Amino acid sequence: MMNHEATAVATEILFREGMYLDRRRWKEWVGLYAPDAVYWVPAWRNEYDEIDDPDTEISLIYHDSRIGLEERISRIQSRKSVTAMPLPRTTHFVSNVMASPAGAETIEAQSSWMVRVYDARTAKQHVHFGWYELQMKHKDGQWLIARKKIHLQNDLVPAAMDFYAL
Repeated sequence: MMNHEATAVATEILFREGMYLDRRRWKEWVGLYAPDAVYWVPAWRNEYDEIDDPDTEISLIYHDSRIGLEERISRIQSRKSVTAMPLPRTTHFVSNVMASPAGAETIEAQSSWMVRVYDARTAKQHVHFGWYELQMKHKDGQWLIARKKIHLQNDLVPAAMDFYAL
């Protein structure tokens, strides 16, 4: 696989992921992740450094398998997540996708991202932005996200934050 082919695969997955989140197509969104996928949003240690180890330091979000993501979806669908009632409206923007093969069945990628969030309860909007680091693996005839690290650049946000706004 060439870099441009890896970039095309990564771009397709990232664009599809944003669309699924914006349209609240949770089953399809979580289906983009491998069962053993790691989903991590590290916290900032100080003005310049993010944490290094999700096992010994506090993360904004950390799941070491897709089950954690499925549980978050379940809370939203059950309407037991008070912070997500009503669920904010989002629009995801992804750009500057760069990827390269890291073996026959693996792609390493990164991209910039921004999510516009509108809270219907308060009629206010805000923006989350940063960059993604991803590893994708080819399993059972499809590319799945095996690891996603979300570098949130503006971590002081005016509302509750969850996976649908990153």
